[in-house]
Amino acid sequence: MSTPLSTTKAAEEEKELGLVSKVELRIALADSDSKLEGLLKTYLAPLLLKLASEHGRVRAKVLSITKHINTRIKSPMLQLPVAALLKQFKDEGSSPLVRQVDLIYIHQGIGRLPAPQRIDLFPILIRGISQDVARSPLQGASIFNLLLRLLPYIQIPERGSKEDGAFSEKLGLDDRLDVEFMAPWLGKTLLLTIDRRAISAPTPMARITSPGLSPEDYEFLTIGKTTTWDPNDDSGMNLANTKITTCKFLASGAFKDKDRFIPALIASADTNSNISNIGEELVKRSIPSVSLEDSTLIAALLKLYFGDSGASIPPVRPSLKIKLAILFSKSITATTFTAEVSRLIEEGLVPSETHEGNQHQSTVLLGREGSKLRGAIIAFTNWVARMASPEDLQVTAPKIVNRLRDFITLQGWPNPNEDISAADSSLRGSAYECIGLLAKTRPEELLLGSNLDLLRWLLTSLSADSTENVSVSIEEALGSILQALAHPIQHSIQYSLRPLLLTHMKLEIGNDSLAADGSKVRRSTRFTAVRFANRCLLYGDVAARWIDLLAIGRSDERNEVIEEGRKGLDPNWYRMINPSDEGPLLGVNSRNPTYELPDFSQLVDYLFLRENEDGQTYLGEQSVQLPSYEIQPAAFPAAVSYSRRILLNQLLKDTTSSIEIDIDWERKIDAVATAEENARRLIGERLRSLPSQDRAFEAALHVYLRACFQGMLEDKGGALNECGKYVVELCALADDHLIAPMAKQACHLKDLILSNSLQSRSTASQAFGILGSHEGCPSGELDAAVHTFLVKSRAWKEAVGAEVHKCHGSILALAFIITRLHCRNRLQVISVRHQDFIELVLDVLENSRDSLLQEAAVLAVDQMSLFSVISLSQISSPHTLKSVTGTLLKKANAGNERAIMALGHLAMICPEHISESLSLWEEFLEPIFKLHELKQPEIHLAIGEALSCVAFGWQSKSLMAALDVNAKVPETAARTTTLQDTLEKILKYCKQSKPSLRKASCMWLLCQVQYCGHSEVVQQRLRWCQAAFKGFLSDRDVLVQESASRGLTLVYEKGDKDLKDALVRDLISSFTNTSANLAGNVSEETELFEPGSLPTGDGSVSTYKDIMSLASELGDPSLVYRFMSLASNNAIWSSRAAFGRFGLGNVLSESGYLAENPKLYPKLYRYRFDPNSNVQKSMNDIWTSLVKDSSATIDKYFSDIMEDLLKSILGKEWRVRQACCAAIADLIQGRPLEKYEGYLSEIWTLAFKVLDDIKDSVRSSAMSLCRVLTGMLVRSAEAGSSRKADTMLENVMPFLMSPSGLEASAQEVQMFALDTILKLAKTGTKTLKSYVPSLVERLLGLLSTLEPEAVNYLHLNASKYDLTEEKIDAARLQSVRSSPMMDAIERCLDILDEDTIRELVPCLENAMRQAVGMPSKVGCSRVLVSLSTRHNFLFRPHADQFLKIVQRTILDRNETVSSSYAMAAGYIGRLVSDQQILQCCGFARKLYFESEDERHRVIAGDLIRATSKYHVQESFQDTWNDNVGGSRAILLYQNEILKLALTHLDSPRWVVKHASALSIAGVAHAGVKQLSLQQQELLWPALERAVGGKSWEGKEKVLEAFVEFAKESTKLQLSNPQVGKEMKKARTSPLIYRAFFFSPTSWPVMRHLSLWYWCEETVPWQVLLALADPSRPFLFYSLLTCRLTEQVILRESKRNNPGYRQHALLYLGQFVESCPDDMSQDVWDIVAPLVEEYLSSDAEMDVDSGSGGASSKTTQILTVANGILSSSKAIKSSTIPTDAEDWGSKEVDRIPYVLTEITITDLTQRISDSIKLTEKTKASPARRLQSARYDALRQFSRVLQQRIGDTNNAAMLMEGNNVLGQLVIGIIPLDSESVPSEQRMKRAEAAFELAKLCKGAKGNSKLEPVGLLQHHIAVGRQSEPDRAVQTLLDNAHELLSSAVVEESGS
Repeated sequence: MSTPLSTTKAAEEEKELGLVSKVELRIALADSDSKLEGLLKTYLAPLLLKLASEHGRVRAKVLSITKHINTRIKSPMLQLPVAALLKQFKDEGSSPLVRQVDLIYIHQGIGRLPAPQRIDLFPILIRGISQDVARSPLQGASIFNLLLRLLPYIQIPERGSKEDGAFSEKLGLDDRLDVEFMAPWLGKTLLLTIDRRAISAPTPMARITSPGLSPEDYEFLTIGKTTTWDPNDDSGMNLANTKITTCKFLASGAFKDKDRFIPALIASADTNSNISNIGEELVKRSIPSVSLEDSTLIAALLKLYFGDSGASIPPVRPSLKIKLAILFSKSITATTFTAEVSRLIEEGLVPSETHEGNQHQSTVLLGREGSKLRGAIIAFTNWVARMASPEDLQVTAPKIVNRLRDFITLQGWPNPNEDISAADSSLRGSAYECIGLLAKTRPEELLLGSNLDLLRWLLTSLSADSTENVSVSIEEALGSILQALAHPIQHSIQYSLRPLLLTHMKLEIGNDSLAADGSKVRRSTRFTAVRFANRCLLYGDVAARWIDLLAIGRSDERNEVIEEGRKGLDPNWYRMINPSDEGPLLGVNSRNPTYELPDFSQLVDYLFLRENEDGQTYLGEQSVQLPSYEIQPAAFPAAVSYSRRILLNQLLKDTTSSIEIDIDWERKIDAVATAEENARRLIGERLRSLPSQDRAFEAALHVYLRACFQGMLEDKGGALNECGKYVVELCALADDHLIAPMAKQACHLKDLILSNSLQSRSTASQAFGILGSHEGCPSGELDAAVHTFLVKSRAWKEAVGAEVHKCHGSILALAFIITRLHCRNRLQVISVRHQDFIELVLDVLENSRDSLLQEAAVLAVDQMSLFSVISLSQISSPHTLKSVTGTLLKKANAGNERAIMALGHLAMICPEHISESLSLWEEFLEPIFKLHELKQPEIHLAIGEALSCVAFGWQSKSLMAALDVNAKVPETAARTTTLQDTLEKILKYCKQSKPSLRKASCMWLLCQVQYCGHSEVVQQRLRWCQAAFKGFLSDRDVLVQESASRGLTLVYEKGDKDLKDALVRDLISSFTNTSANLAGNVSEETELFEPGSLPTGDGSVSTYKDIMSLASELGDPSLVYRFMSLASNNAIWSSRAAFGRFGLGNVLSESGYLAENPKLYPKLYRYRFDPNSNVQKSMNDIWTSLVKDSSATIDKYFSDIMEDLLKSILGKEWRVRQACCAAIADLIQGRPLEKYEGYLSEIWTLAFKVLDDIKDSVRSSAMSLCRVLTGMLVRSAEAGSSRKADTMLENVMPFLMSPSGLEASAQEVQMFALDTILKLAKTGTKTLKSYVPSLVERLLGLLSTLEPEAVNYLHLNASKYDLTEEKIDAARLQSVRSSPMMDAIERCLDILDEDTIRELVPCLENAMRQAVGMPSKVGCSRVLVSLSTRHNFLFRPHADQFLKIVQRTILDRNETVSSSYAMAAGYIGRLVSDQQILQCCGFARKLYFESEDERHRVIAGDLIRATSKYHVQESFQDTWNDNVGGSRAILLYQNEILKLALTHLDSPRWVVKHASALSIAGVAHAGVKQLSLQQQELLWPALERAVGGKSWEGKEKVLEAFVEFAKESTKLQLSNPQVGKEMKKARTSPLIYRAFFFSPTSWPVMRHLSLWYWCEETVPWQVLLALADPSRPFLFYSLLTCRLTEQVILRESKRNNPGYRQHALLYLGQFVESCPDDMSQDVWDIVAPLVEEYLSSDAEMDVDSGSGGASSKTTQILTVANGILSSSKAIKSSTIPTDAEDWGSKEVDRIPYVLTEITITDLTQRISDSIKLTEKTKASPARRLQSARYDALRQFSRVLQQRIGDTNNAAMLMEGNNVLGQLVIGIIPLDSESVPSEQRMKRAEAAFELAKLCKGAKGNSKLEPVGLLQHHIAVGRQSEPDRAVQTLLDNAHELLSSAVVEESGS
């Protein structure tokens, strides 16, 4: 029983079935496609909606109807209601089945829609697309596919336009979800690549993928079909074109930068340049808006890079990986993805099989792309190493370092493989650098861990890697690691590091090997080893210091290694390169273990002891040498010297004489034992005490002494001099028991004593004296040696050559041994009588002529006198004291220092009264004083030392080091008054005026104070010494100044407090005294100037006597006073230089006198800037010690200091002036304006005065001061309006523009004032506003004033230098335009206002009236132009006034000035009133007609031209723009425009004539397709006239309009007599034309006849009859119009103007392409000569265009290219259809384009000739020409297709076989090497057309050219990188292959 519900459902079902059935019936009754289309438009969408019915019968019925519909809609012309279906699909309520069927019909119908309807669908399609995909991914894929299909039809607005900004809104992209969906999928579309082989393989479609895409993504983009991206399929798309449109869509305003960034990045890496170019541009645009520190973005990029193995997503292509790696190198966030970073580097550099545990596939590539990728990865590695956080590097650094090592090892290690590319070779160095940077982050672990594995590896690489320049990278890597090492490093690492570094120190290039493969050492690693030793090992590490010694010990070592070794040995340098956390700790008492000096005992043990096989050391008598693992004799001297320094430092440590470790540590430690008494005493005491307390030290001291002794004996590495010196030094200070072991070997020195080396003999003799006199020396051996020496000495008379050397050494040895034995009371141990030796020595001294023996005798006398071995009584006959002293004095007078010292020491044995008739004074002192004439300064120091010995004996400190044995001081003669007399005598000499005596006495006095200052006699006379030294400070001799300064310092040190204060007061008073006083008396010999400083032509003025003589000769006594004043001032400043000598500044800084006298601060402040650097340093030291708060002190005494400086800045002394400038500059910088506001004007005034100083250095200092002032002024002005800026300008600007500034006579002052003003003007500050009028006036005048005088000379003498005045004026004009003064004037004008410009007007008028030079006048005109253009609002009220002024100034004699003012008048004309314009024109008219000067006529023309150019033209242009609304207005007023243009078309003025022609062309361009019949009748003759005549610039625009008109217009009245007349010119047929034009009643017949005549009886009568139909008059006319246009365009193409001809040939090609006639022969006649001309001119020089256009060669290439294209387009081929009689209306419309029939033979012959012509250019490198050639070949193929393809006649193709072969030869080869992408595309298009030709005719596959073409296409496809070109070649190959298959099947 049925229920009501079931009944209701049944009723509904029946109702729905009824409705569906009605629709079915209507569809079935539709008998045409149009009716069916209308029904479907109404019912299809509602019908499909019934698929959602709940009734199955309804759904089944609908499905059956759809099947019927499917059979009816196969016609491509039938359109479906796609819009309704799409809207229904988008309805969220639709069922899946409805949506699916909707989608099927949408896909089927969308391709049939016209473009506008498709565009309308796009917004609907993309709106809600994200939801569509979410509902059904499969349907979403179809929708996205539709989106891609519609993209090419979307008009993308111009970037940056308003439409682009509103594009997103126009598309309805309101939902961000849609944008966020589309952008990634568009990016995936760009990733998509179609692998045809994978598609054809048996792999399921679902598993096919693409780089960067999952199988699901691939299926989504291909919608599961293999034909989706097959362009040969009817529904397939072209992937390359789709990607291009996708990129353009992404570039639009529909997407934001962050949306398009990743897709753009993908596109930029595409292999197709058309895609990658757009992508790169998008990336550049997007990157500023995208943050590379966004972790989400970086994660997405990393996922894109690696893919996803879990999701079966392969990595992206290498080209994209390169782009991504480059981006990662710009992101710090990228370094935080530690796992991905490690994987990226690992996979990119090292194949997976080289390291275990790798879970990822290696991406290592070969070839160029692989090298680029590795380069990007290496760069990213470098970025990671530098920018990653320490925490992240802790994780990644070890892995990355290992991978980089693997990468280098794979290339070959340590030597790279032979097949390594240059790119990989450079990467090798970069990899080393990355290792260094990474290891730097964890140096202790990576570099120094694992038994120093990485360090060993790097050092081996450095030593053996043969790659060029890679050593620099390795050294850089090691250096970067070295800088990061913590100091000190662990002891265990130090223990392993020492042998490694020592190993590399001993490597020899080419001999040793470190690598496992036996590679020899190629470069030294010693520099690196030394650096590591200095950085990683403690300073106290003896091995490290040994490495430094090895570095400096090689004779062939590089300078950098030696320098590094020296740094390592210098403790101060070591502290600087290894600073501690607390600082360098330079103090001597620092206890930082890092800086502790090596222990002397350990150092000696390491350096001079070696271990034998049993591990026992050689002490005792065994030899001492360097360590057994590296014997370097050359390092021995350095080892000995360094050990001595360490010994002395250790001995003086913690004493009052300890040496501070600073930059002079080595110098101080080397001189301490001989120069400082206290230090020498302390060293002796410590040497005597320490050995007993420290046995190790004692043993080390023994070893060191023995090493020195052995070095002296063996001369290890040239160490004799140093070792002998150290032996003597230490033996003299050491206790006797220390030198006892060496004393036993004293006699071993005999060979050295008898050697040929002077230094060896001297040193060995002194050592022999010390050691031989020791008790430990065997007496027998000693006596024998002494006897031998005596024998050798006695042979002095007969000695020659080497025997002289032996005699010399023997005398020295006897002198030293006898004196030391005497001192030790051990003369009895030798059998030789010392009296015999004395007589021998005196005999040699007085009688020998050999200078060497005499030197030995002098030394012997000196030593025997010093040690009291000789006495007056022992000087026996024939020798006397007088004879001995006389001999010594002779040598002393010759400058022999040893003889002078011998005199002094000999006097020590003489009493004050030698005899009744002879005193010590007379015998010794007076002769010594007479030595003051000697010139050498060091001689006087020796004399002073000798005098101290004479006067004070052994108490003189000069003999401090003379006693070199442990014995009592020898007794000498007693002294009572000698010292007093000597000192008083010297003080008396100090007051003398004789220069030589003053100089000598100063040095003698210095010696007395230095060596005898501790005596009471000297102490009592210190004040006298002070006065004497002070007098010497003004001496002209620098050495005297230094000596006096040193003397004052000694006096200060030795005096009491009162004396010190008095000394300071005296010094200050003398240095601050402004009066000029000469120290001392003036005599004739007083030297006032350095010799040569004041030359007179035949000599120079130097002494007072010279001045008197010169004054007498010239008769001018005033010269004496002038020279004396000059000398006085010079002397004062010379004395001030003494502040910097020998610490005189310390004297002042230690005294409290200055602090108690604040008035001295101004002077002291000034002295801080003294030109003398020593004075400057000393004064700064004094200032620092006295002034605790410098800033506060200067503020307190600012006024005093400033007033003193301003008072002194113009003083007489140049030093004062220079110092004042520098001091003022320093004083005002950083101070508030209030401090120096009152002095500012005076400072500027005085600074400018000093700027013109006579001395260059003063001018430079003044310039620096002025720069400071200018900088302060400019900075204040830049800050804007403020009180400070206003105040400064108020003080400065009047001065700058005063006669002291811009108008100063000194050029330097003038230029600096100008420079200051220019800088102020550039600031554009408003504070300058009030100064602008006067400033502009001054600057305009200066334009001429500052012009070089040479320019005026050239202008007057132009003809002499082959110049013209015009050229010179042009250069001057350019100079004015680019002048910084003009720029400043422009800046000044920019700050004008209404008030200021009123003040400017009279100033500018005055400048124009007073301007004299051409630059000023031109400058005035430019000011007027600037005011008229940039400041017209302000200038307009004054424009009339200035136009009147210009009328006066324009009549200048200089043409350039006149032209400039004329131009200015033109610009002013824009602003003036109409009345003034008329007045100006009247002035020009009057000037032209009434002036008698020809130049005035020219000026009138210039004035009118400028006025019209800058006033009239602009006015008319504005009027036109304001009143004309577009091209329709031109058509509306066409008659009026043409009438006006035709009136002036024959004007004699070329400008007017050309403007008329261009106007006619403009009319044609404006609306040629919209012209009426009457308008065309009027335009045709005008165009014909306009295009006539010779060529001119711009005529190509007229020709273009002519051709365009000829192509479009077919409606001119045939009855127009004028047209007939023009046609008559083209074809001479009077009878036919006359009948045709004047007998309208006979039109049918005459048309038949004329057309028959026209076509030369080759057109069948059926066609002629159709053409003669009176109802279709225009069919015939189009043929006639074409003929007429042919003649015009051919005529224009034959013009000889190269620039015009290229355009004419271009338009010729456009015309012949549309013209129905065959013009091939006519075009051939034009083009063939051009090609021949081009081929013959290849070797000609390319000439640039004078107008900035294309060069001559480029123009010729474009001409030939256009000609070739025109030639190919001119060939026409057509046949008359056999069914012409039955043609309908559409066929008749084709008749105007159907020409005479041409045989296949004629056609192929024409094409063959054209190909031959074209192929002549095949070898040309011009790209444009090659592109034209390929276009021509493609056109030939199309012509043959039209003729042959329509008939499928193989026989016809065989006739064309020859031309077919020519076409193939012209296209091949198809390789891509060195061929640009554009040409490859053109070539591929030509190949594709040729393939279509071959396929079109049957029986073609057997032709040989076809097979050749197919082969080359296949070969070219393999090497082609461009996807678009690949597609064309694939299509061409498929066409040829299918043709072969079809013919095989048939």
